[in-house]
Amino acid sequence: MDSQTLITVVTIVTTAVAVTIGTIIPGLVEGRAVNKALEGMTRQPEAADRLRATLFISMAVLETGAIYVLLICLILLFANPLLDRFF
Repeated sequence: MDSQTLITVVTIVTTAVAVTIGTIIPGLVEGRAVNKALEGMTRQPEAADRLRATLFISMAVLETGAIYVLLICLILLFANPLLDRFF
């Protein structure tokens, strides 16, 4: 196997692992955030509006991490800078 094919295969495998980890971790953290917000809303119903607003903001921030992972993986797959640098 030549080096260009090796770099392409390693890039594809790395991208697959990054997408998997980059989507599982934010999903788990978002689930925890929703769980804690719902617990807080059941304990203090008068603070539900503030908790809901904070929850939406925190979920948006958490989701941007997954979007950045997707963006980097798409760049590695379709515009691989490693191929231009080494070949």
